[in-house]
Amino acid sequence: MLRRFAADHVKPHLSDDAWQKLRRLGGAPSSPPESSRPESSPSSLTELAVKHKTDKWSTRHRYTGHYERHLGYLRNEQFTLLEIGIGGYARDGQGGASLRMWKEFFPNARIIGLDIEDKSFAREDRIETVVGSQDDQEVLRRIAASAPDLQVVIDDGSHVNDHILATFNILFPLLPAGGHYMIEDTQTSYWPRYGGTLDPDAGGTSNGLARRLVHDINYEEHTEDGYVPTYVQKNVTGLHVYHNLIFIDKGINAEGRVKMRRD
Repeated sequence: MLRRFAADHVKPHLSDDAWQKLRRLGGAPSSPPESSRPESSPSSLTELAVKHKTDKWSTRHRYTGHYERHLGYLRNEQFTLLEIGIGGYARDGQGGASLRMWKEFFPNARIIGLDIEDKSFAREDRIETVVGSQDDQEVLRRIAASAPDLQVVIDDGSHVNDHILATFNILFPLLPAGGHYMIEDTQTSYWPRYGGTLDPDAGGTSNGLARRLVHDINYEEHTEDGYVPTYVQKNVTGLHVYHNLIFIDKGINAEGRVKMRRD
């Protein structure tokens, strides 16, 4: 019931104490219900998604509560957010809704959108657009080089599994420690036309990447002495999996746990 509250974005009349208790239990969104917030408080990400008509909160997706819970601490910080996929496909003047949502939610952030179509119409103060493919290493490296404060990467691009893995392999090493990498619409892991498979245990998909990262985070516990860890194993510190959405946290993964004897 508590998590149902967060998913459905219900706004009951809760006291501040009740809301804080619900939040500690994991059922409340990261900002108080509208009835208990001061009138001057900024809008929640869900409210901004509705305002800007992005499907990150829609009949298909319930992403905004997760984003606000994980990224809300950055709300007033200066940093760069890169979103892959601006939306609207090849339709003239279509797309950019989520870029405008991010801009309003993060009033001090630089927002960059990457798309294979020219979406320059979406440019405005603090919003930039780049034309290019998400698996083009040169384009991704150029964007990262222009943004030394890159903190958040959101892959809402082609949703083709080969593209998702290629993009992660290029961009994750370019994120600083403390950065966050998100992959949306991971249901294509099960869609053959997107390079997915009906076998939920297969590799080579976005959800296959998530399963691998579980082991990568714990590599110290299951590898032999003298094992040389991969870059990802040394730098992935958190993994959060939601319905069709993956959050990956970057940091220094070297806790040095003592492994149990195997004999």
